[in-house]
Amino acid sequence: MSLLVAFSLVLVACGNKEAEQRKAFISFLQTRVLDKPGLRVPVPTAEEKASFGDYAQHYAVITDFNEGMNKSVSQPMTQIMAKGALRSIADLPARRDDLKAAKDGLGGLRTALDQQSARADAAHAQLKQPDDLKQVYDKAYAKTVTTPSATFKEVFPALDTVFDSALAIGDFMEKNKSKIQISGSSVAVTDPTVQAELNKMLQQLNGQSAAINAAQQKMQAVVRGG
Repeated sequence: MSLLVAFSLVLVACGNKEAEQRKAFISFLQTRVLDKPGLRVPVPTAEEKASFGDYAQHYAVITDFNEGMNKSVSQPMTQIMAKGALRSIADLPARRDDLKAAKDGLGGLRTALDQQSARADAAHAQLKQPDDLKQVYDKAYAKTVTTPSATFKEVFPALDTVFDSALAIGDFMEKNKSKIQISGSSVAVTDPTVQAELNKMLQQLNGQSAAINAAQQKMQAVVRGG
């Protein structure tokens, strides 16, 4: 009888430990992630991590995704945007190689983001969580993984279209260079037909740039909140 009582006490102690760890993890997700504006993926202290017990590995699904996205998508995106920045119409013919490289780089970023998202989603699907934790965790996962991933993916098509249009304009200007005079950042066209076609292409590019600005503003809203 004494052995049965002792074994029962051990089970109760283990159950209480899991409940305490779950409570600590839920509190962390709610107060440090969900209640904060914008995209926040705080690094728990060693003490906090210890208080989560095995649930620390559940949080690692979120942090691993964000670390991977920053390294393989966000940081390279900054370099690509700098390389493909449209400074003036006049330099488009000479910058076709830069624009082509920027466009090609987007494909790699899209693949990297798809891989990061798929890895996180697969790990998320494997997690075994009590209902009270699952409700909070799923909200935190949506805020820190699903939403930023989906918003980032909205930027790619807009950028791809802009690079295509800029390359087309550069090619068009090179093809009609005998009718186009470039002086510094100014462009003068001697042929009315070429002028009309170039204006049409530039108007399309301006509209596409507006789409990029809208996508970037949406991304900033996700990051900053609001």
